[in-house]
Amino acid sequence: MRCYHRAFLLCVVSTSLSLLYVFSQLAATSEDRDGWDLKAQGGPDGRSHDTGHLLRKTPGSTGLRDRDAGLGRCKKRSYWSLPAGVCGVNCLLESSVGKRSASEVGERGGGRSHLAVVACGPRLEETLAMLKSAVLLSHKSLHFYVFAEDDLHDHFRNALDSWPRTVQTKFNYTIYPITFPMENAKEWKKLFKPCASQRLFLPLILKEVDSLLYVDTDIIFLQPVEEIWGLLSQFNSSHLAAMAPEHEEPRIGWYNRFARHPYYGETGINSGVMLMNMTRLREKFFKNDMTTVALKWEEILMPLLQKYKLNITWGDQDLLNIIFHHNPESLYVFPCQWNYRPDHCIYGSNCQQADQEGVFILHGNRGVYHDDKQPAFRAVYEAIRQYAFGEDMETSLLQPLEASLRSAAHTYCGRSAHLFTRRLKRSIASVQREADRRP
Repeated sequence: MRCYHRAFLLCVVSTSLSLLYVFSQLAATSEDRDGWDLKAQGGPDGRSHDTGHLLRKTPGSTGLRDRDAGLGRCKKRSYWSLPAGVCGVNCLLESSVGKRSASEVGERGGGRSHLAVVACGPRLEETLAMLKSAVLLSHKSLHFYVFAEDDLHDHFRNALDSWPRTVQTKFNYTIYPITFPMENAKEWKKLFKPCASQRLFLPLILKEVDSLLYVDTDIIFLQPVEEIWGLLSQFNSSHLAAMAPEHEEPRIGWYNRFARHPYYGETGINSGVMLMNMTRLREKFFKNDMTTVALKWEEILMPLLQKYKLNITWGDQDLLNIIFHHNPESLYVFPCQWNYRPDHCIYGSNCQQADQEGVFILHGNRGVYHDDKQPAFRAVYEAIRQYAFGEDMETSLLQPLEASLRSAAHTYCGRSAHLFTRRLKRSIASVQREADRRP
């Protein structure tokens, strides 16, 4: 009987200590919120501008419609404020393109896709190539949320404002500063790559945006953005985010061989392309391995980092893997063709869906756009980067790309290069048909 009593007491003490730890972290998180607001009140009146467009909570064709009536409206935020002087609502209001109305941008088809990216360091050109691929191939209007270091803001604004007016009618954009909880800002900013963990805080910054597609800077769209945006309509009532597996082949998987923390599924998930219903994400109480108490998004991040920071390698992606390991019902897993990386071809083709239908979104991680290790990936990036708006995409983009890909046939990925152009050909043909129908 004494043994049982001792075991019971041990369990009580252990549980109490666990709860004390979690609540101490939650208290720190609460203090962080106050720190964010104080930091943001750099101006004399502490006011900030609302940025997002409110979308419906339920995914689907009706749930994806942008409520453009709210465009241009400003209000003070009580939770997360932007520093005074940072452009809000719509950065185009400050640019030469801002003279056009919001309806001029939004008149293309029903619904707007919302696309976010985080750029720090030497990522300007790479990010612009990604945004360019999105604009070139999409039929419906877009809103870009560009989170960047302060010294990149003017460069982004000047580049986007220099695009032809016919192109600018397809998108709006907003530029944000890199913003982390004040108390732990340095720790978050240095997690994995500079600023990469900013994506974890997007639901807390863009509080009036319902759904959002986040992508890394090294993404190239090979078909319209609205195609992946449409996957929101396939979410069930539990889904709040969608990502692709980290690996298709467990024998070369990283998480299942080396991870020292929980991860999603058999091989983990890759967060380079992440589709989110952020309303659901903000409202969800997440199960976790720190306490029996389910925690909301803003409550779970810091305790999770404190527990696992010595065991994670890939930063915020590892934290997402831990979260969805404990909440697998909340994740919609889309196939590898939506996030096609060198790992899918470097040892031979192992993305079956891409073999059948082509690559939808190319992800040039490991810096392959900027070295000669994977010339097929670099060829796609350079073709998009060098293409001049207004030129014929068949002769000035597709044909030069196919020529470059032929010279990469000596590599495994080069032998799969036809998968890179299969969807791109269809997308270009569709854009050209639409252009031909215009008066």
